[in-house]
Amino acid sequence: MMAMAGTKRRKMWLRLAAFLLPALLGLAAIAFLALNVSRDITRLNSASSDNIQWNLSQTEVEFLQFELELARALQGDSPDIRSLRRKFDVFFSRIRTLQQASIYSELRAVPTFAANLATVAAFLDRAVPVIDSDEGALPALLPALEQKTGAVRPDVRRLSVSGLNYFAEESDFRREAFSGTLMHLAIAIAALVAALAVLACYLAVLNAQNVRRRTQVIEASERMNIVTSTSLDAVVVADTSGRITDFNAAAEQIFGYSAKDAVGCDLGELIVPEHHRAAHQAGMARLRETGEKRVVGSGRFKLEAKRANGEVFPVELAIQAADTKDGEIFIAFLRDISSQVQAEAELVLARDRAMAGEKAKTDFLATMSHEIRTPLNGLLGNLTLLEETRLSAKQSRYIRNMQTSGKLLMSHISDVLDITKFDAGKLRLHMVDMNISTLLKDIVDSLSGAAAGNGSTLEWGWTGAPLNWVHADRDRIQHILMNIVGNAVKFTKNGRISITAQASAAEEGKTILCISVRDSGIGIDPGLLPHIFDDFATGDSSYDREVGGTGLGLGIAQRFVKALGGRITVESTPGEGSVFDVSFPVQAIAAPEPKGEARFTAPARKRANVLLVEDNEINRHVAREMLTAQGHFVTEAHNGREAIEMAEETGFDLILMDISMPVMDGRSAARAIRTGSGASARAPIIAVTANAMAEEQEAFLKDGMNDVLTKPLTREGLLQLIADHPSPAPPAPEVAALRSQQLIELEETVGAEALLPLLNRFAAEMEAFLKDFENGQDLATNETAVEAHRIAGSAATFGLPELRSALIRLEKAALSQDRQAAEGALSPLRKAWAATKPVLNLT
Repeated sequence: MMAMAGTKRRKMWLRLAAFLLPALLGLAAIAFLALNVSRDITRLNSASSDNIQWNLSQTEVEFLQFELELARALQGDSPDIRSLRRKFDVFFSRIRTLQQASIYSELRAVPTFAANLATVAAFLDRAVPVIDSDEGALPALLPALEQKTGAVRPDVRRLSVSGLNYFAEESDFRREAFSGTLMHLAIAIAALVAALAVLACYLAVLNAQNVRRRTQVIEASERMNIVTSTSLDAVVVADTSGRITDFNAAAEQIFGYSAKDAVGCDLGELIVPEHHRAAHQAGMARLRETGEKRVVGSGRFKLEAKRANGEVFPVELAIQAADTKDGEIFIAFLRDISSQVQAEAELVLARDRAMAGEKAKTDFLATMSHEIRTPLNGLLGNLTLLEETRLSAKQSRYIRNMQTSGKLLMSHISDVLDITKFDAGKLRLHMVDMNISTLLKDIVDSLSGAAAGNGSTLEWGWTGAPLNWVHADRDRIQHILMNIVGNAVKFTKNGRISITAQASAAEEGKTILCISVRDSGIGIDPGLLPHIFDDFATGDSSYDREVGGTGLGLGIAQRFVKALGGRITVESTPGEGSVFDVSFPVQAIAAPEPKGEARFTAPARKRANVLLVEDNEINRHVAREMLTAQGHFVTEAHNGREAIEMAEETGFDLILMDISMPVMDGRSAARAIRTGSGASARAPIIAVTANAMAEEQEAFLKDGMNDVLTKPLTREGLLQLIADHPSPAPPAPEVAALRSQQLIELEETVGAEALLPLLNRFAAEMEAFLKDFENGQDLATNETAVEAHRIAGSAATFGLPELRSALIRLEKAALSQDRQAAEGALSPLRKAWAATKPVLNLT
């Protein structure tokens, strides 16, 4: 018995040792971590970075004080040289301290800080001889010193910022280390507390195991009753036969039955709707026969249930199974989701209404574009026709003024459409190779007259190395700068407007182009600055009374800058002027090879038989006069139905199709002509429309139209359109003779010696272009479209309309990535080139 007691005691001590050993190890870990915490606190208390950071901040303050004293010396008639030297010496001493003091040794190892410190020190070394020069000669050296001081200002700023960043990062590192130590200490304490708790529980189990088990059973039963009675979800318990054995309070409230009435009833008959009851009974039968459980333990499902009053409502259902002494039971958790379903329906309705509102806005803008552009088409077209008649000088001036106003109104319409496209995420960039310097020069040239009228000067230049050639969206950049520079010209009288450009390297092969527009005008009120880029913001009385405008210019400029991936900022002081800074990424490219000058000759062709479909009488008159003046034949149709009948009987060379018309619109008429077998089923159909929305124009092309001409119509646009979509070619001898005559005229203009190398080069490019496709190059690519467009331009220069048309057809097929259409365009291109080569007389 004693041996047995000794064995029990040893087992007890072994058990206690098994618990005490981890506790002792935990205490040791806590002591070690406590020492680390004490050490980290001591380090934090002994840190001197605050004084160092103050010194770094004071560096920039002392530089600014020196710069301010220098500005005062330049402005006064008798500069305070002593004060200037004192300010310089203070700043010089501060920089020498940063260079030599041991407390900054770690900071000087930071590359950014070291580079900026070297730059500033170099500036000081250059400035010392100037400051120390004779007082009589020093005033004459101050302007150059001011320029050098202004140039080094960013380096001083970066010097302070880089130092402060270094200490901020070091402080963050110390705090993170200290936080990690505290976390480890907390984990160790928690582990120790847990170990002690487990030990206490184990001792309690050894002392009162039977009592605790009995208590746990009672408490578990009580908790289950509390949970089921207070749950917000209905809890319904049923046996394998489907009889309800428990029905909690939430189930009473949701279904409208009392627990007394529900217990013992069949679950399906009580709460399952009639249209789901057959499926419920089949599932219960399958469960009893095969034990298959399809729903039990499979998560939540959305179903329908029935209340006591017969109302069917949506519920979220989850079922679990449990084994008891009386057999298997099933616990169903049901949640009334009527409010949630209603909220989802309202949300969907709100979404649909918002989408409908957005579509209504788009439709409204398209309609307004059509309604405004249509009368503008008549107005500007008639002005063009009137300009060709005999007019007095005064009448000519009036017509030019009216044309300017009409184009300005058209610009405002385009601005509104651009805003809508940007806000809808449909604004598309058109990237081209461009010369930034040429663009800035053109802007300055176009606005110099207005600036001179206000007594102001307008100038531009580069800061640093110029970046001339880039790949970017020229139209958007021009629009941005014209708005900003135009505003500067408007609001600056007897002052100066300067445009400066600067290029800086960026990541991923991009270059950041920064353009700053500075004026000495009236400035912008501080209260307006936060809203200067808002739509319809026109400023205070000084702005909106002296000059007009829609207030959309800067709003559009900001949208275009964002579309380019850049940013635009403004700083202004009332009465002193404003500075607009625009920056955006561009792709720098090499300057293209210079091209010899060549005079473009409009391609000659036979007179075209044109069907003009237009319901507006004024627009018909304008288009008819423009076409007939060039010798073309025009047949008029007032609506789409008339156009279909005329196209059925007559083979037209070109169909100009208006979109919005009574009886039948242009899109329906185009589809009918294309699907029919009339004489003009394959004639080019051009959409002539005031709808400038991109998605609308894409829809026109899908209807079978070949191109889109946006109102207002211009004579040049119509003639170019006819050249781009020629009628079927006449016999080869006539074409050859016509082309030969054009080349003869071109040869007479530029000279035979100058023309022949250009023709040989053009032929080589054309042969190489066709050779690529023999080597398996894909036709339906953007590269094919770009090359076809480039060669088509050369074909137009040499007066080769059929070859140019074949290239344009291939270009459009490649842009749409329609491989079948591109392959169909290749054979006519080869034939056109074979017919063209003899005409060129190449040697």
